[in-house]
Parts: sequence; structure tokens; C-alpha cells
Amino acid sequence: MLSLQRLVLVLCLIAPNVMAYDRITGLPFASRSEVIAQNGMAATSQPLATQVALDILKKGGNAIDAAIAANAMLGLVEPTGNGIGGDLFAIVWDAKTQKLYGLNASGRSPKSLTLEYFREQGMTKIPSHGPLPVSVPGAVDGWFELHGKFGSLPMTEILAPSIDYARKGFPVSELIAYYMQRSAPILSKFPGFKETYMPDGRAPRKGEVFTNPNLASTYEKIATGGRDAFYKGDIARIIASYMKEQGGFLTEEDLAAHTSDWVEPVSTNYRGYDLWELPPNGQGIAALQILNILEGYDIEGMGFGSAEYIHTFVEAKKLAFEDRAKYYADPDFNEIPVDWLISKDYAEQRRKLIDNNKAARRYDAGINHGDTIYLTTADAQGNMVSLIQSNYRGMGSGMTPTGLGFILQDRGEMFSLQQGHFNQYEPGKRPFHTIIPAFVTRNGKPWLSYGVMGGATQPQMHAQILINLIDFGMNLQEAGDAPRILHSGSSEPTDEVMEDGGYVSLESGFSPLVRRKLVQMGHTLTDVSGAFGGYQAIMWDAQNAVYYGASESRKDGQAAGY
Repeated sequence: MLSLQRLVLVLCLIAPNVMAYDRITGLPFASRSEVIAQNGMAATSQPLATQVALDILKKGGNAIDAAIAANAMLGLVEPTGNGIGGDLFAIVWDAKTQKLYGLNASGRSPKSLTLEYFREQGMTKIPSHGPLPVSVPGAVDGWFELHGKFGSLPMTEILAPSIDYARKGFPVSELIAYYMQRSAPILSKFPGFKETYMPDGRAPRKGEVFTNPNLASTYEKIATGGRDAFYKGDIARIIASYMKEQGGFLTEEDLAAHTSDWVEPVSTNYRGYDLWELPPNGQGIAALQILNILEGYDIEGMGFGSAEYIHTFVEAKKLAFEDRAKYYADPDFNEIPVDWLISKDYAEQRRKLIDNNKAARRYDAGINHGDTIYLTTADAQGNMVSLIQSNYRGMGSGMTPTGLGFILQDRGEMFSLQQGHFNQYEPGKRPFHTIIPAFVTRNGKPWLSYGVMGGATQPQMHAQILINLIDFGMNLQEAGDAPRILHSGSSEPTDEVMEDGGYVSLESGFSPLVRRKLVQMGHTLTDVSGAFGGYQAIMWDAQNAVYYGASESRKDGQAAGY
């Protein structure tokens, strides 16, 4: 990046909020330097989980072992974003075969629950909490699929750190404590929640030591009994019995029938870099669609932080999200036109709909004729894992099966109740999913494993991170620390339709002049807090044979290597 352009970038970021620190290297918004190491790297949203991953690597485990260990630890220390009651998606770079592998470990809806039931109850939307949005949790099966294909250490050793921490306790970190305290008033009405997460009659505060002995026992059963201990044993019976007591529909048969799918990642090339995402039922291809549209513009020339760039990005996002609302769903129930949606020809058609000077109030989808955690790990052999896991809506449905130490997800809320919609509710179907891992290759070789958690935020931030790296020349930490753009209010796979253009939220690093110009172009600006996602990343530097790591400054996380 030219020095003049870098100066323009800095000037664009002048805002009323002044940083409280000065760095002699890097851009002014960077929170710290990148982490650089030779033998292994882990980046997660909680430092104890990062340290567990490194410990596994140092014991001779590989990146897959470390990712599973970190995910199990996060289920304990960050129950506000994930746990074994939720689903999992992963992309793995296997050094041995020099190939990417994709895993869809998301669960399906109960076989005994029908669309007619919701209609009989007079519902136009699936509730966000309680028994009705609960689908089969896929995370544990995902662990064992990953481990069976790539793992090296035994699962008893991989889960041992989390079991130990669950019994002995850990100090709750700041942001996680905040979200636990926000969830408690909503979820405490459901049986089992207070006993698990409010042992003193309230949610734990920052720095207080929290234990979860029931989760330790559950992890021990899984470690010794394998995935069947969860889906076919006592754990499954307890889950099914609890759900029946709460008026739910999830059964032992639903749990026993669960399987994960190995899927082929799909990609688009953006200025010489291939971004890989998983195909639907997730939303990953929205990032590919956004980048395909933006590739036709001189993004670097627009400059980071400019109204022109923000406007163009938002309009590209709106276009991609109309297709997301219409087409993204379980491919076992629909013919999803993935190749068409991520094609360059289709992007060229859609790009023509953008007015460079005016925000659109609505777009139509193209016509086809034919709170979450993210973590990434890497090892000395060159294996890299991009993994994302979630309960949806923070801590999930509130359904906390007796004595198991975790909450079941409420991902079923993401179904449509509209007859004929690609994503309409059907028994045994996977709902539309927001959680998406990402991976980037260059010339067929690994370059970047990354993700940004946060609902509909994710594809927007996947695209922004790459644009920051490729178009604006930022380093790995700067790309995550840079002020973010968030557009909300698009049409959704759950039947909402954008008629008013939605609204744009900008972090405090963007100037008042830019905000004023965006309003003049027809954008509605709204301030939000905490909605800009959580980023983790590992980059491979082949020239120096080292890993670079970066972690989200907006969360409690840590990137570390050795």
C-alpha cells in the first residue's frame, strides 16, 4: 500500500472517539501486534480455551485435536455462545492430502413436529425460547467425525482439560459474565437453568470462580463412551425425557438418527485469493456473492472509510441477502442453485442494479431458471482448522436437561412458516444456519483460516476482513480491529421482507462527514452496541514458514502460539 494511501486511510478514521493509547507501528486503531510463531497457533474467544489448545499441541496433538479441545473448553467457559447442545461447522486443511474438507454437523428438526402444529397454535413465527425451537444438537457428532478422520490423540486426553476445569472451576471473564447476566432473567424460568448457571441464585460476576460438575460428568461419559454415549445412551434418554416434560418434540429416535455430512467447500476468486465457504444450509456463500459484486469496483481507490466504499459495500450486501432469504436452505429438501448464485456472470447482472449515488429501499432476489463462537488452530505439520459452533441466540433455548450441565440450542427458530418457502419448516430438516467458518487459499496453498461470529453479521465481516487485507493492505490484526460496517434489516429466510432499505450501523472510527454523506445518499444510520462480531484468524506465511495469529479486540479472546 502506498504511503499516501495509508495517510488517507488514517485521516478517514479521525473521529470524536480518541484512542487511549499510541502505537509506534501499525495503524492507529490496531489494538496490538499480530502473534507470530513457528510450531503452532490457536485463536479463540477465551484465553483459557486458547491455552488448552496450545497444551494439546505441545503434547503431540494436531490442529484437529486442539480445535476439539478448545471447543469443549469454550462450551464450559463461554456458555453464552456455544456448547454441546448446539451445532458445528468446520473447514479443515489437511497437510497430508493438501486438500480442504468441509463438515456440516448441524442437526435436524424433530420428526414428530409438523408445520400444521404451528398453524394450529396460531403462530406466524417459531418462538425464540422454550421447547419448540429445539433441533438435534450436532456438535458432539461433529467432534467425533473430525477426530475419526483426522485426530491423533485419544478423546479422553482431548477432553481432559475441560473436565478438570469444570470440576475445579475457572474465573469468568468480563464480556462472558456480562452476557450471562443478561441471559439469566430470560432463561431462569426454565427448569434446570438456575441449578446449572445460577448456583448462588444469580449469574456469576466477572472474576468469580464458576464450576460446572454436571458438564464434567457429561464430558467424561462422551470421552469414554464416544458419540453414542450422547446420541444413544443415558444422555439421550435424559434429553428426551426432559423435552417431553417441557412439552417439546425432540425424542430419543431423533437423537439416534442424527448424522453429520462431509461436504465440498465452494469458492470464488477475489483478486487472486480463493475464499472457501460451506454450501447451504449455512449462509457462507453470501460472502462469496458480496465479493463477486465488489470485485467490479476499484475498492482500493475508494479508500477505507469513505462514503463511496461504505455505500457500495452495503448495496452489495443487500443484493446478496435477498438471495439468502429466498434460496438458502437444507439441500436435502431443495435444489439450491449454488453454482449460479456464486458465478461471476450472475454477479455482473446484480452489480448493474446498484445506483452509485443512492441507497435502494428494496431489491428482489434473482430469478433462477434452472451469539456463537469461532476458533481456529494450526500445527507444525501444516494442518489448519476453521471451526464455528453455536447454540444460537446466546445461551440457546433455555432448555437445560436435568443434571447434564448444558443448554439445548434454539436453532429451529430459523425456519420459515411460509408454505412453499425453501426454508419452510418440515420434520427431519436442517434449518437455515448463520454460523459459517471460512478459509482462504492462494495458488492452491493454505493462506488464511478465519471467521467472525455474530448472526447475519458473519458474511458481511468475512467480506470486510478480506477487503481490509487485500484492497487496503492491512495486517491480520489491523484487519480485525478496523472499524466495521453493519447493515441490518434485509429480507430474511424467516419471512421478513426489506421494504425500507434497512439501516446501517458504523463503529466509532468513521468520521461525521462520512456519516452525513451516507444519510444524503438515502441510508438510515442507527447506532448499535456489541453487534459487530467476534474475529479470530491464523495466517500461514510460506516464505518464512511461520504462522500469524490475531484475535478480536471486542471480545475476551486470545491468539497465542509457540
